[in-house]
Parts: sequence; C-alpha cells; structure tokens
Amino acid sequence: MNKKTSPGRLGTRWNQLIAAATRLHVSEDFIRFGVVGTMGFCWDTATVYALKGFINLYAAGAAGFFVAATANWAANRFWTFAHKDHGAMHVQWAKFLAANAVGFIVNRGVFFILITVNLLCRQQPVYAIIAGSFAGLAFNYFLSKKYVFT
Repeated sequence: MNKKTSPGRLGTRWNQLIAAATRLHVSEDFIRFGVVGTMGFCWDTATVYALKGFINLYAAGAAGFFVAATANWAANRFWTFAHKDHGAMHVQWAKFLAANAVGFIVNRGVFFILITVNLLCRQQPVYAIIAGSFAGLAFNYFLSKKYVFT
C-alpha cells in the first residue's frame, strides 16, 4: 500500500480487531456498525449534555438522536458499507433516517421512560442513553442493512 491508501496504525488495529471478531462468526458489517454506533453514542451524549441546560431533556434527547443518526449515516456509508453501491447521498440519508425511525421509537422510548421514572437517569441521562442505544441497535442494523445500504 502506498502512503495515500494506507489506513494508518489506528486503521490497521481496527482491521485486526474486526478480523479477529469475524473468526468468531460475527459479521464484519455488524462489528463496524457497532463501532459506528459507539461513536454515535458519543455524539448523542455530547449533544444532550450541551443542550440540557437550555431546553428540556426530552427535546435534548430528540436533538441528540438526530445529530447521532446523521453522523452515523455518514460513517456507515463511507466505512461500514463502503463495499456497497450507493445512491444519491440525500436520498440515502433520508432512507437512513426513515429506516431508523423504528430504532428511534425503541431507543428514545427507553430513554424517555427511564428519565421519567428514574431519578438517577434524570440526573445523569447518560444511563438512559446507554439503555436506549442497546435497545435500538438490532432494529437499526437490520433495517440499515436491508433497506438503506443495499
């Protein structure tokens, strides 16, 4: 590989970890989707915490999901499903948001329930974000793979 196409040390490490996990019969796409989802978790959390002092937690949670979904769409397009043919970016982005609406309902449903009934989750919304993220993962992956990144 030349310097221009080399993934670099971090990229090589990620590829080695992904290769090891695939030997355990876990789909490479699923692993990458999970890594992207973890990055989305960071975007989501940062957005909620940045906004929670200015708007209520329900609105901050919805905004966090939108920011994370947009960042995740881009990362999934260019990394997770880079080997797939892609249509127009704006169409695919809209399809990604539509497909993930189901994941949104599950993800934010768990988030909203937890911040409503649990004082710790109201004080530290990161716990509700984690629970919602895991709840929506399976829905988001399946719909993204079958509907968006075909």
